[in-house]
Amino acid sequence: MSVLAETLLGDGRALRIVEPTAADAEAICGLIREAFGNRPVVDPPPPALSETPEGVIAALAGGFGVLALVDDQPAGVVIVSVDGPMAGIHRVSVRPQYQRQGIASALVEVAIELLTLRGTSGVELVAREEFPQVVSWWRRHGFVEVARQGTSLTLARQLPVRLAAPTAEDTQAIGRRLARVLRAGDVVIASGDLGAGKTTLTQGIGAGLEVAGSIISPTFVLSRVHPSTVGGPALVHVDAYRLGSAAELEDLDLDVSLDDSVTLVEWGAGVAEGLAEDYLEVDIRRTLDPADDTRWIFLTPIGERWTSVRAELEAL
Repeated sequence: MSVLAETLLGDGRALRIVEPTAADAEAICGLIREAFGNRPVVDPPPPALSETPEGVIAALAGGFGVLALVDDQPAGVVIVSVDGPMAGIHRVSVRPQYQRQGIASALVEVAIELLTLRGTSGVELVAREEFPQVVSWWRRHGFVEVARQGTSLTLARQLPVRLAAPTAEDTQAIGRRLARVLRAGDVVIASGDLGAGKTTLTQGIGAGLEVAGSIISPTFVLSRVHPSTVGGPALVHVDAYRLGSAAELEDLDLDVSLDDSVTLVEWGAGVAEGLAEDYLEVDIRRTLDPADDTRWIFLTPIGERWTSVRAELEAL
């Protein structure tokens, strides 16, 4: 299996995201059935409950899959279909014992990044309105309703802006340019593997905003406030790595400073989306070639505030 990303869960266990093959079809089928079988009963039942290994093999042949392994055990999966410039997300499944740990968010992020690299322009999915929490989860990830048939909603979103940063200096330079787009009240949620460059990008943003103080990872203090030296917004730098839920993030009382500051949350995927309806998702990925230090920076505008400045993001 080709490894796509590696990181750690909040409890310290290893999470690997890989691209599965047909040999994984039986394990994936069992995973999908277990995940969908844990949902409330609806009528008609979701087709996923009748998934077969043969169906998984056919779906992988028509697109690709993204499989999450926790300590090398299958924990979650996403199946992606590709039809020209549009793609579809299907069978988003996380085993019950692995839920609420950001695995679904990580899977969707990697799937969207792969589609971006392939030149796909948009992605859509179907969600049942009987599962309002599921629909709300997709909305928080930038999907909006584009069609409805009975209780089935079609949700869609554009794919991210992709930037290349061959060196750490390039990552900081992108951060400085991004700072020109930022304003008080903005929320930025930064994700990526350990050492991918989240803090390096934040240092560039801090330089562009002209804030005080040295910007380092706030892992042990959870958050730091860097006041502006030029009368602009402060930068609130948060590290959610050790936080297990959005409720723990609420304990930091970030809402007190949200309106007057730029709030950047590292390791915020799956945790910080509730801070604002509009936010900028930043995901940083390294190449798997150890001789290549290039970072790929994916910027995903969520909400009207950020979709309105997409052209400025593309110009970065």
